[in-house]
Amino acid sequence: MKVHCLFEQSGTFKNEFRKLGINAYDYDIQNEFNQTDYVIDLFKEIRGGGYHNEPSIFDGIKKDDLIIAFFPCTRFEAKVPLWFRGQAQQQKNWDVIKKLEYSMKLHDELHELYELISMLVVVAEKRGLQMIIENPYTQPHYLTSYWCIKPSMIDRNRRMDGDYFEKPTQYWFINCEVQNNLDFEPIEFVPKKVISKVKKGEYSVQTQRSMIHPQYARRFIKQYVLKEE
Repeated sequence: MKVHCLFEQSGTFKNEFRKLGINAYDYDIQNEFNQTDYVIDLFKEIRGGGYHNEPSIFDGIKKDDLIIAFFPCTRFEAKVPLWFRGQAQQQKNWDVIKKLEYSMKLHDELHELYELISMLVVVAEKRGLQMIIENPYTQPHYLTSYWCIKPSMIDRNRRMDGDYFEKPTQYWFINCEVQNNLDFEPIEFVPKKVISKVKKGEYSVQTQRSMIHPQYARRFIKQYVLKEE
């Protein structure tokens, strides 16, 4: 089995799989952490390659492999409806024209992301590929409210498994089942990460919020992904 981590550039999950003796690779359009094995436009791969049956990375993924997609969540999250309603703090002094024009832009971006994540699932279903999709569970969340696929599992407090943040998260298991293995490895206390204002040379706030502690990745893999022999 090989593991293909889509939209991961930190190497966190990839490296924990490798420590367990499983070949794993990161795919993303960015390489801020110098961990991205394949710097590639995944949106193009999903839309043009996988969905429309043109050559793509999906041609090299086998049914015994696993895809983990940390799909971009920026337009699915709880704060987006505030922007649509013109009630975000940053819009306090905007006139109605500016609010409407921005909401139209948001709608286009939301539509594109919804289409792409749906196409990704269609690709996996048609090819019989095993896949896990990750996204926040903070409510209201667009996918939770409107997607026809319900999450396979919800982690309401990731700090219980040694992550930096509570960050409620939902996971969809496509063509594979959630494992419920017991992990008796002691959990090392991890201080809650404080998001600081970005200084020159530091990661963006969005990047800081998306960081995952290796301990959480390892425990997730051992408890929910790997099949016990």
